Amino acid sequence: MSKIQPQNGGMSQMSRLKVVGLGAIALTLSVELLWRLLRLLKPRTILNEVLFFPSEVVCVKHFFSPSSLNSCVCPLPHGVETSFTRLLSLLLSASSSLDLCLFSFSNMELSRAVVYLYKRKVTVRVLVDKQYSVITGSQVGALRNAGICVRSVGGYVHMHHKFALVDGQRLITGSLNWTLAAVQSNAENLLVTDEPRLVQPFIREFSRLWWENDPSLNRPSSDQNGPHCK
Repeated sequence: MSKIQPQNGGMSQMSRLKVVGLGAIALTLSVELLWRLLRLLKPRTILNEVLFFPSEVVCVKHFFSPSSLNSCVCPLPHGVETSFTRLLSLLLSASSSLDLCLFSFSNMELSRAVVYLYKRKVTVRVLVDKQYSVITGSQVGALRNAGICVRSVGGYVHMHHKFALVDGQRLITGSLNWTLAAVQSNAENLLVTDEPRLVQPFIREFSRLWWENDPSLNRPSSDQNGPHCK
C-alpha cells in the first residue's frame, strides 16, 4: 500500500504566495504614504496678486456659458484678460464656500457670478451695509430672491469693508466697491492673497460680524435678512 505523501511543497508555495501578496500590499501602502508625506512637505504655492481698476469693458458671457467664447456676436472684445475678468475667475474658482463683506453691491455681472456659484451648491454668505443694501440698483434683492443668505450690518455709521473669502483660504480685498462705476470708471485696487496670516484675521472679522447680525439675536426687519437666512 502506497503512503500518502505530505503536501509540504504545496503548502510552502501557498505560503510564498501569501508573503508575496502581503509584500505587494505593504509596498503599495508605503508608496502611498511616501507620496502623501512628500505632498505635505512640499511648500504650497502662495498666490499674491494685485489688480488695478478701471478695467477695460470686455465680453464675459463665456464665464457662465463656456461654449459661447467663439460664438458670441456681441460687439465687445472677446477672450481678453482684464482686472475684471481676473476677479471673476478668482470668484468662480470657489468650490466650497464664498463669504462676501461689502459696503455696496450693485454690479450685475458680479451678482450673476455669486448666484451662479450658489446654484452650483457653493455655500454663499453675504454681509452688506444696512443703508446701502436698499439703494436703487442694489443687487441684495436679487441675491435674496435666489435663496442666498444676506445679512445687513447696522450699528456703525457705515459697514465699509470690501472683501471676499474664497473657500476660506483666499482673500480678495481693497478699495473696490462692487459697483459698475468702481469697475469701469474709478481708480481702484484689489489685493489677492493666500497668505494664512493675512487671510485668518479677515475670517475672524467676517465671523464676528456674521454672528453679531444673526437674526435670532436681533429683532427681525424687512431689510435685515432674507427668508432663507438662518
